[in-house]
Amino acid sequence: MNQIEDNKDLKTQKTGSTLMKGVTILAVGGIVSKIFGALFRIPLTNMIGAEGQSYYGAAYPVYQFFFVIATSGFPVAISRMVSARIAKGDFINAYKSYKIAMSATFVISFASFVMCFLGADWIASAMGNPEAALSIRAISIALLFTPIVASLRGYFQGQQNMTPTAISQVGEQMIRVIVGLLLAYLYMNHSLSKAAAGATFGASAGMIAAMIMLIFMYYKTRAQREADFRKSVVIQESARQHFKELISIVIPITIGSSILPLMMIIDSMIIMRRLQATGWTLAESKVLYGLISGYCDSLVNLPVVFIDAITISLIPAVTTAFVLKNKKDLVKNIRTGLKTMMLIAYPCAIGLIVLGRPILYMLYPNKIDEAEMAVVTLQILSVSIITLSIMRTLSSCLQGVGKMSLPVINLGIGAAVKIVITYVLVGIPSLNINGAAIGSVCAYLVAGFLNYKGLKRYASVSLDLKAIFVKPLIAAGLMGVSAGVVYKLMLLVSSSNFISTLLSIFVAVAVFFVLIFKTHVVTKDEIEIIPKGELIFRLAEKLKLL
Repeated sequence: MNQIEDNKDLKTQKTGSTLMKGVTILAVGGIVSKIFGALFRIPLTNMIGAEGQSYYGAAYPVYQFFFVIATSGFPVAISRMVSARIAKGDFINAYKSYKIAMSATFVISFASFVMCFLGADWIASAMGNPEAALSIRAISIALLFTPIVASLRGYFQGQQNMTPTAISQVGEQMIRVIVGLLLAYLYMNHSLSKAAAGATFGASAGMIAAMIMLIFMYYKTRAQREADFRKSVVIQESARQHFKELISIVIPITIGSSILPLMMIIDSMIIMRRLQATGWTLAESKVLYGLISGYCDSLVNLPVVFIDAITISLIPAVTTAFVLKNKKDLVKNIRTGLKTMMLIAYPCAIGLIVLGRPILYMLYPNKIDEAEMAVVTLQILSVSIITLSIMRTLSSCLQGVGKMSLPVINLGIGAAVKIVITYVLVGIPSLNINGAAIGSVCAYLVAGFLNYKGLKRYASVSLDLKAIFVKPLIAAGLMGVSAGVVYKLMLLVSSSNFISTLLSIFVAVAVFFVLIFKTHVVTKDEIEIIPKGELIFRLAEKLKLL
């Protein structure tokens, strides 16, 4: 009997080890690919400027929306369906699930491609930016290849093999950056709309590259797959059963995932049309809209990479405590997750507020005039890093306690708030695009507050607001002051914006690191929830900061 129990424990440990290995692989792959994606905008904006970014910025939300509709739920659905059947030793029906799901997503993807490609002129006109049609067509080609990519990623994930997904994500982004920037450069002498279309085609090229990599890895595992078929148990399942199960998983995920890209599309429509309705010309409206999509979004989106990594670690921790009805650990995990998120969000937001102008000058030396125009918008939008972090953390906590649809509903309410605020404030000439930035901050704040109310209701969690929000804010505020002082002093000494900005960033990081330990803002348990957090704590010990 003890031997059996020992075997069960060993199997559980092995499964947990496999899970954490998979999470780590996906987290690293996701971080690397998102960094590639975020950094792509910087050289692109230096080439095509705000006007060119207005075409790129109009096309990408459209693609993201159709991409989400066509594929967002399928990798998760395939992963669940495949893993459930493999657990029973039913490899034949696991493969059948994958094939049926790929057929379904191909039909949806092809329909999305047709609507996006043929309707590009209408969509661009509806956005008040007709010249963006070429970019929409260029990026829509990616939708033809998404079914294979999404299905194969789900199939491998269902077998607890996360490596193909991570490799294909990184490869996809690398090809996207190389092809996109090369085509943008080659078409620069023709027109900005063609250069932007070349940049958006990079996404299509990246998807083709991901497909090729995944197909190669799929065929490499053919021998193992055939061996699995031979030893498979035989369970009769109809195609209808597979399809019904597939739809039950895909629909709620798709609805939830489509809210943000839909909000971005509506946002771009409102911004361009409201600017033109309140006295700005089409050319001026393109430049103003390009300031957000080109100069600001690329910087504000960088911290999201680390936000995603933390939520990956947080969800299983919250779920385990909730399932085991361990109230102490549940509260501890939620509080720790929020504080850790604030330790990332606060310094990023305050750093961009204090050093927004020098950072923009450093990154966009070819477009100084437009960079100057983007400063205030960036500073306002930087606050959304904080509100987005709170919203995303609380969303993960709600998902961890089994309330999957509530964060979706709350985000929908936040999106409605954003639409109203953006419509009103963008129509005020003195605010213009800054009204859209304020709308984003408010949308995430409303959704985050509703998530908090839901968490209190369903998990009876109370938060120590001083420890979670106030203490990290004070440390980040002092960091911001030090960064501003160092920048001004270094500028007087060196007269170099580049050197002054880099040095002030390094000093800011060092000051914040010292402060959070010296003022006891963070404990070992709290810092260790961050991926590789134990290394950070060990470094603090060596530096005698504890």
